[in-house]
Amino acid sequence: MTSRKKFIAGNWKMNKTSADGVTLVRDIVAAIGKQADVDVVVCPPFTGLESAAAALEGSNVKLGAQNMHFEASGAFTGEVSAPMLRAIFATHVILGHSERRTYFGETDEIVNKKVLAALKNQLRPIFCVGETLAERESGATLKVIQAQIERGLEGVSKEQAAGVVVAYEPVWAIGTGKVASTAQAQEVHAFIRGLLSNLFTDAVAQKVRILYGGSMKPANAPELLAQKDIDGGLIGGAALEARSFVELVNAAIAIK
Repeated sequence: MTSRKKFIAGNWKMNKTSADGVTLVRDIVAAIGKQADVDVVVCPPFTGLESAAAALEGSNVKLGAQNMHFEASGAFTGEVSAPMLRAIFATHVILGHSERRTYFGETDEIVNKKVLAALKNQLRPIFCVGETLAERESGATLKVIQAQIERGLEGVSKEQAAGVVVAYEPVWAIGTGKVASTAQAQEVHAFIRGLLSNLFTDAVAQKVRILYGGSMKPANAPELLAQKDIDGGLIGGAALEARSFVELVNAAIAIK
């Protein structure tokens, strides 16, 4: 198997008060907080970051944010910056999520600015790419993914690229009842790794973790995580309950 360490990230989206988040974090930490075989990150909403950070202290579970602005400070009402996230000990940030692209109009160019700002501030981007149902059905999947990867990582150096985590989210498989097959997921992951090899080097591409973000659950995780190019999951619904999230981490630990 690959030497890449598996990576499970929980995206809570707009869920959980600070108090609810602390309870969830404590349950996760109690179950898998000391294991070091898999990288684990939880991404609460902004209001829950600081209290989650305190609850994570002393564990191996890391803290991530769900978004950030590309400027360090300024007149950007409602936004937070990379230095602000670093100040509360966040190590990762989700960028370019399909919901940000769809509902808030984020373009590849905006996502690229955010990726560069995160890397400049020693934050690891969880950089999301993925196609819609219309794009999948028209046969444009790989073309769409290629454009998102090339534009989103423009200006990223070889040295920086190894620290980027890529998340493939087939937008059509999120909350629609449609499910990407394991083969479909692996095909796109392998394509992404090939793109990274062309953009940077094969050595860099082999270091980058590529996560699957299409409704990974305890039932389908073992098969997905066993694929050559699927290095973990960006988890939505299953990250909101400690038992299911821990099951996913344990499924990743079991892959040797």
